[in-house]
Amino acid sequence: MDWFTASDYWLTRLVFQRALAAVYLVAFLTAALQFRALLGERGMLPVPRFVARVPFRQAPSLFQLHYSDRFFAGCAWTGCAVSVALLAGLDGLLPLWGGMLLWLVPWLLYLSIVNVGQTWYSFGWESLLLEVGFLAVLLGNDEVAPPVVVLFLLRWVLFRVEFGAGLIKMRGDACWRKLTCLDHHHETQPMPGPLSWFFHHLPRPLHRVEVAANHFTQLVVPVLLFTPQPVATAAAALMVVTQLWLVLSGNFSWLNWITIVLALSAIRFPANPPSSVPDAPLWYVAPVLAVAALLLILSYQPVRNMVSRRQVMNRSFDPLHLVNTYGAFGSVSRVRYEVVVEGTADATPREDSEWREYEFKGKPGDPRRWPRQFAPYHLRLDWLMWFAALSPAYAGAWFGALVERLLEEDRNTLKLLRRSPFPPGDPPRHIRARLFRYRFTTWRELRETGACWERSYVREFLPPTRLSGTGPHRP
Repeated sequence: MDWFTASDYWLTRLVFQRALAAVYLVAFLTAALQFRALLGERGMLPVPRFVARVPFRQAPSLFQLHYSDRFFAGCAWTGCAVSVALLAGLDGLLPLWGGMLLWLVPWLLYLSIVNVGQTWYSFGWESLLLEVGFLAVLLGNDEVAPPVVVLFLLRWVLFRVEFGAGLIKMRGDACWRKLTCLDHHHETQPMPGPLSWFFHHLPRPLHRVEVAANHFTQLVVPVLLFTPQPVATAAAALMVVTQLWLVLSGNFSWLNWITIVLALSAIRFPANPPSSVPDAPLWYVAPVLAVAALLLILSYQPVRNMVSRRQVMNRSFDPLHLVNTYGAFGSVSRVRYEVVVEGTADATPREDSEWREYEFKGKPGDPRRWPRQFAPYHLRLDWLMWFAALSPAYAGAWFGALVERLLEEDRNTLKLLRRSPFPPGDPPRHIRARLFRYRFTTWRELRETGACWERSYVREFLPPTRLSGTGPHRP
């Protein structure tokens, strides 16, 4: 069935699958190390409470059938183990059906996590990993050449990711049309990286070039993915270069990396396929074509959203996250705000009490502490703290629980932080939160103070709060 497969994409499939397995590994590792404080039985947004009010049909998940912290940990670490096996190429040692089932396991496990993850898992790259991971199930292994229709669907996903992101920018903040958004973005992005300070201080004309290049890569280049080779390869390679530039400029979890993985699926790597490859069996061809047709039908809603003047970002249109819509930074903040959480051991809190600051791993805190590179690992609490600084409404569901866990000196919650200012066994009596405005220092300020940030107090975010018999209580 020469019409069904593309033997010259043999190495392309291999590179794509191994890279995707690496992203899966990071995603499951993130879940395994952070879930207890975020989603566990004593978490800020407990899974048992969620599944008690949301039916299975709206959020299909293994955890709808049973939940315990031990079971969740088992699923997350199983996902890690299967990802390592796929990274090592175990799927190629199995029969075709066995390789497909092996790729189905991480998809099912991660779908179960995302569908009960609530606001902690509300990011576009969660759905993107699931959509791409489902297509990986259909790609087969060394027993057959890669199906043409699945390679096309991978390009279709990449097109929607990039073109949708380009459209949301052109329809959104006027600074994208004026080419001025990067005058602010590197400073106000959710989690700056170690080079963000330098990117922010690039000459403004170069920022204009960056924005223009971004528009070209997201609005023109994606169309070239559907042209003959080697044009499609050149287009995908340009996308890879653009994503690596974004990797250097900030911490965006695995968004850039999963986009790179998608782009790799469109690059035809030079390689000689095996001399004799059997035709794809009918039991494989028929389901692949049927599922491909279903996915194209389901694409109607994302396409309708993409062409709509009221385009929305990062939305899933089905509970299995098979086909989704994407986009990022339709608007760009001009000012950076950060919520600073502090505690005191004083029985009666006063302004002149000794307030000690909690340090987070990734989000800005101490002005002298330089940002670190965490991506593709995702610091979920740090990201949500950025949203909380934009508006207290984003923090309504979980911030009170965070304060309660800090007052209780909850070990799992403290593991999410870089440092607690209180010694073990001696938690604070009160906690407060204050909102500060942050900005990158200038070259001169950096030389004089050694600080990469300058911050100024804005207002109170949460007044001093203590534990009562039922939880946090404001005296």
